[in-house]
Amino acid sequence: MGSAPESGVLVVGAGGHGKSIVSVLLACGTPVAGVLDDGPERQGGQVQGVPVLGPVEDLDRYPGRQAVIGLGDNAQRRAVAERFPAVEWVRVIHPGVYLNPTASVGPGTVVFPGAIIGADAAIGAHVIVSGHTTIGHDTTLHDYVQVAPGVQVAGGVLVEEGAMLGIGSIVCPSLRIGAWATLGAGAVAVRDLPAGCVAFGMPARPRVR
Repeated sequence: MGSAPESGVLVVGAGGHGKSIVSVLLACGTPVAGVLDDGPERQGGQVQGVPVLGPVEDLDRYPGRQAVIGLGDNAQRRAVAERFPAVEWVRVIHPGVYLNPTASVGPGTVVFPGAIIGADAAIGAHVIVSGHTTIGHDTTLHDYVQVAPGVQVAGGVLVEEGAMLGIGSIVCPSLRIGAWATLGAGAVAVRDLPAGCVAFGMPARPRVR
């Protein structure tokens, strides 16, 4: 097990999403203390020049340390957040983001470059807002939602916990996307989607899991 520097953010996860978060932190000028990952083949290595210090359970070794979860799977992010409730989860927003002054972003959420977040939008905890996306005015994204690259979410939309909006998908105004639903890549939601469904197509048609 390595030892983390005295300051800086810990990133949980050394895979592709964790790598992307390290890059955003560095772009923000934020020191990165290290990465934690359960893959033994990754421990002792580096992610974007940042050391992989040990397994995820080592979060308990760094009381008071700020951290962010670099896991792309929504359910896995929730599991880590619930496992370590005392951690100070930080939000990470790339300097290339437009964030309206009236919008709110919760702890542990990461917003990637090119995203546009409109007036009075409310984004929960541990959400992924990928690059070149639009989150319209008065839209709410609940905890653990993932918005993939190129997604366009119109105004007044409600996206419930754990939902996944696939690459290039579109959500029309004032719709509700149910908890843990998946809107497929390139799909266009023109009506509400029920919880737990998978929907594809133009217009998107749900298929219950």
